[in-house]
Amino acid sequence: MQDLVGPALGTLAAVAVGGYLLGSIPFGVLLTRAAGAGDVRKIGSGNIGATNVLRTGRKDLALATLLLDAGKGAVALLIARQLFGSEVAGAIAGGAAFLGHLFPVWLGYKGGKGVATFFGLLIAAAWPLGLMAGATWLIVASVLRYSSLAALVASVAAPLYALLPLPVLGLPAEQPIVVLAAFTAVLIWIRHHENIGRLLKGAEPRIGAAKKA
Repeated sequence: MQDLVGPALGTLAAVAVGGYLLGSIPFGVLLTRAAGAGDVRKIGSGNIGATNVLRTGRKDLALATLLLDAGKGAVALLIARQLFGSEVAGAIAGGAAFLGHLFPVWLGYKGGKGVATFFGLLIAAAWPLGLMAGATWLIVASVLRYSSLAALVASVAAPLYALLPLPVLGLPAEQPIVVLAAFTAVLIWIRHHENIGRLLKGAEPRIGAAKKA
C-alpha cells in the first residue's frame, strides 16, 4: 500500500507545481512590455488581465492576453489528464494553474482576477459546462451591463450546471470537475471583493460607460 500511495502523492504534487508555474506566467505583463506599451500594472486598475490591457489602446494585445490566460489553465488541465488518464490529476493541475494566475510568484503574488482562466478551465474540463457558463456571462452582461457581476453570477452557476442531469451534454460532470468549478468560483468571489463593494454602493462602472475624471 505504501508503494502505491507514495508515487500517487508525488505525482499529484508534481502536477500541482507544474500547473501553478504554467498558470503564473503573466502574459498581460509580458505582452505589453514586449510591444512597448508600458507596464500594465501601472495603467488603469493595475490588473494584469485582458480588460486592463485593453486600456493601453491595443486591442490586439488584449485579445492575445485573453486567449493566453484562458489557454494556460486549459493546457494545464488537458496535459495532466492526458498524461495520467485521471480527472483528479486534471482538476488539480487546472486548479493550481488558476491559483498561479491569481497569485503569481513572479509578481509578488499579485495577479489577475481569473475570469478568462476560469472559462478556459471549464471548456477544457467539460465543454458544455464552459459554454453554459459563458452564455450566463453574456446574458447578465448584456442585460445589466456589469462585467464583474456577470463573472460573479457565471462562477456561481458553473458548479450548479455541472450537477444538472443532462446526459446528452455529458452532465452531471465527474466529481473532480464539480469540485474544480466550486473552488474557482470561491476564488473569483474573493478576488472580486472590491467590485462587490462597488456594486453594493452603486459605484461599479457599467460596460461601455465613460470613466469619470
